[in-house]
Amino acid sequence: MKKILMASVLTSSLFMTVAEIKATEMLEQINQYSQQNTPRVEELKDISPQDWAYEALKNLVERYNCLSGYPNNTYQGENSLSRYEFAAALNACLQRIEMLIAENENVLIEDIQVLNKLTEDFSSELIAINQKLDNIDNRVAVLENQTFSTNTKLRGEAVIALEGVAGNKKADGSGQDIQNNVVLNNRIRLNFDTSFTGKDILKVRLDALNTVPLGVPVTGTNMTRLTFDLNSNNQIKIGRVFYRFPATPKLRFTIDATGGRFIANMPTFNSSLVNPITGSVSRFGRANPIYYQGILGGGATANYRFNDIFKLSLGYLARNANDPLDNNGLFNGSYAIITQLEISPVDFVDLGLTYAHAYYPQAEGFVTGGTGSRLANRPFGQLPTSANHFGLQSSFRIYRNFILSGWVGVSLAYAENNGTGFQGAIVNKNDQATIFNWALTFAFLDLVKPGSLTGVVIGNPPKVTDNDSGPDNPDTPWHIEGFYRYPITDNISISPGLLLIINPEGNSNNDTILVGSVRTVFKF
Repeated sequence: MKKILMASVLTSSLFMTVAEIKATEMLEQINQYSQQNTPRVEELKDISPQDWAYEALKNLVERYNCLSGYPNNTYQGENSLSRYEFAAALNACLQRIEMLIAENENVLIEDIQVLNKLTEDFSSELIAINQKLDNIDNRVAVLENQTFSTNTKLRGEAVIALEGVAGNKKADGSGQDIQNNVVLNNRIRLNFDTSFTGKDILKVRLDALNTVPLGVPVTGTNMTRLTFDLNSNNQIKIGRVFYRFPATPKLRFTIDATGGRFIANMPTFNSSLVNPITGSVSRFGRANPIYYQGILGGGATANYRFNDIFKLSLGYLARNANDPLDNNGLFNGSYAIITQLEISPVDFVDLGLTYAHAYYPQAEGFVTGGTGSRLANRPFGQLPTSANHFGLQSSFRIYRNFILSGWVGVSLAYAENNGTGFQGAIVNKNDQATIFNWALTFAFLDLVKPGSLTGVVIGNPPKVTDNDSGPDNPDTPWHIEGFYRYPITDNISISPGLLLIINPEGNSNNDTILVGSVRTVFKF
């Protein structure tokens, strides 16, 4: 008899799943999609604790533990319920008692009679909820069929850059004129960001570039290089693949399969200017060159947060990690090891102490990450070289919209073999070259328009101050840069910028070089 009575209740078209009514937010969404002939929640009288229905359902909830799928498993104290919320709770009890009967558990006949009465009194609310849930189910089905992925987001960037160089002679001693034709460069980037747990990220990045590097071939020096200048002739290539995940609440790992860079894996203390398309115009202006060690390689980085004051980063990158030939691979080729201690004594001050050790095989010298003089980049010519790099970085938020940052970097490079070095110099194994650089950066936020950025960089790009075997850079090069990023919309910005290099290549005999850039950035 009990099953017959219950069947008459449970075969009604008034039922919905507990999962569909788990949260009050879902009920609010249901109300948004209400049809015109359906009563609105605010037009219905709430069910108060004094109503018979409230007490009846409360007894059922306590007896059969009905609300395991309902917010907080309670009525939220003794608060009144809207009729829709009450109907949702009622349905949860119907589902629960149906399950108990199917499992041959005892259900009181009096409780079934109460359910029948409640179902009859709230039939219109249950019907309305079912109608609205059908609409939502249809919308969800469409989204699931048309969504690119349930756990992957696609983000894109497109940059169109008008760039040119002004100056007389190249800074390489050749006597050749600088080619000062204005060029139109572009970079397209697609990021596929996938999360499996909600706290991790697997990034696969596709790049297509058509750029003219404004470095040694054009100006005779790497000091004029801009933030992105690799050229793929607009062929799509994999730019980076990494997986980042928290091992513990305080420890995070980044595993770089290809395209790895420390400049993206740890703080650089120049956060306003470090972004290659919305920050500094120049390569040197982004951050201390110590973060360019091992760039584009494969490896791993760990970041550990002791507390709000101290954080530690450790990393390893091999530039040719995917090459099995001699003097390559993950451990036998060009590599860099880095460690950094971050200190934040107060909210508006950050300090960083950084050390890196790197090795560069024959003809792969990259001591300054392609930012300074050619001699600083390869102080011993094509000979194998190793280097110890030391960096001190800092950032001060002076006002809400004004940030002062800077760094000092010293590199001690060592020749790994005897041979002939830069400009034919005789090199002995373990000969040392000392390389120095520094910079101050100024970031002014929200000037003229919210979301804008005014950036200024002043410093000395890497130069050789002492060399056991061969020349050094006799004079001090100066890097002076300014740019302004103006947001046209939330997704479009334009950034005009100028870069002035005085005494390029650390030689006052070289002509001053001016580089101009106007970038239009689209994000989607």
